[in-house]
Amino acid sequence: MRLAVVGGGGFRVPLVYGALLRDTLGDTLGDTAKPRVEEVVLHDVSPERLEAVSHVLRGMAAGFDDPPAVRVTTDLDDALRGAAFVFSAVRVGGPAGRIADERVALDLGLVGQETTGPGGIAYGLRTVPVAVRLAERVAAVAPDAWVINFTNPAGMVTEAMRRVLGDRVIGICDSPIGLVRRAAAALGLDPARVSPGYVGLNHLGWLVGLTYEGRDVLPGLLADDAALARVEEARLLGPDWVRGLGALPNEYLYYYYFTREAVAALSGRTRGEALLEQQDRFYADVRARPGEAPAVWRRARRERDETYMAEARDTAHAGDRDTTDLEAGGYEGIALALMAAIARGEPSTMILNVRNGTAVPGLPAEAVVEIPCAVDGSGVRPLAAAPLPGRFLGLMQQVKAVEQTVIEAALTGSERLAVEAFALHPLVDSVSTARRLLDGYRARIPELAAVLPR
Repeated sequence: MRLAVVGGGGFRVPLVYGALLRDTLGDTLGDTAKPRVEEVVLHDVSPERLEAVSHVLRGMAAGFDDPPAVRVTTDLDDALRGAAFVFSAVRVGGPAGRIADERVALDLGLVGQETTGPGGIAYGLRTVPVAVRLAERVAAVAPDAWVINFTNPAGMVTEAMRRVLGDRVIGICDSPIGLVRRAAAALGLDPARVSPGYVGLNHLGWLVGLTYEGRDVLPGLLADDAALARVEEARLLGPDWVRGLGALPNEYLYYYYFTREAVAALSGRTRGEALLEQQDRFYADVRARPGEAPAVWRRARRERDETYMAEARDTAHAGDRDTTDLEAGGYEGIALALMAAIARGEPSTMILNVRNGTAVPGLPAEAVVEIPCAVDGSGVRPLAAAPLPGRFLGLMQQVKAVEQTVIEAALTGSERLAVEAFALHPLVDSVSTARRLLDGYRARIPELAAVLPR
């Protein structure tokens, strides 16, 4: 079985390959061989980044018997041809685009974050056309492939790609499963034995229930001071606030519930600026010492993980990230479990970004939502969510309307719709500011200016 990784020169690719190396589910069972990934094809527009990542993967494979073969290419069709699964993990505009996403918003006194608020809109405007072109090439070259989308903004990009690929594209994110894992651990429960009542959009969702042995244990967690203090999201947003909500919010809701504090915390060096420095150092170190590539990558990964949302944790006095949480893994585990469920027919339930249908009342059927889904060899089926209170549903409806407006603006090149998307977002305070945002992003991000020329 062949896996194509589009964005194969990216920093997170070794996480995926490491998960494949640890995958023992592909061994034979009786007389029936279960499919496993035998070849990974990495595609990227940067040969230099591909070379650096391939050094890391070769080092990781040393000592393993029959590891998945690795091939690199800058030819997209060559990468896709024959693939059973395609991982989409691209960053249109690169690290410089991310820095502009953050800085243009901050310069106007708004939240500067790559997926939430104005930055997420700018990121979506330049990424959606590229994602749709990728979907078109998959449909032409590998029509039977499943696409697992890592590319942010994950919900918006998945929804745009669905126009071409339908149900064969699925979005994933590790934030929801991390929240579920932390909530279960705080109660001393095995995360594998709880059923989460999670509902939302990508980077905008809530854990509204947590079932263990037929009983909802979330109310007990919310009432327990000591247990709640072990959940990072509760420390970040405050125990009184999450109790008032009656739910545990996704960590990205910090930017909505504590907007003023977030803007103040982000006004120094942004996450994008810090990561650019880290990644430049990583790629340079691998070029200089290719034989030490895996160790160089592990050090860089540790630094990256420890500083994730550090500005918000510092402002909220939430403390450092938990060591066991850092070691639990994220995207790569979800992706591997999803592949196993589809390719091997191993039923599973996981939180994914999929078409809503009737699962979340109050949202359009075609909207991509982030909810628990049943997955098996026939595909993915979203599980129905309980009706949401207005304080949750209203925010979801508003942000989903923004996402769908961004998709239309990006695919039609409409300046009017782009301004409308910025102005409709709850983290943008006026139509005039929306116009200034679009002008600022066009001036600093060539890829966005190409989608929306003046």
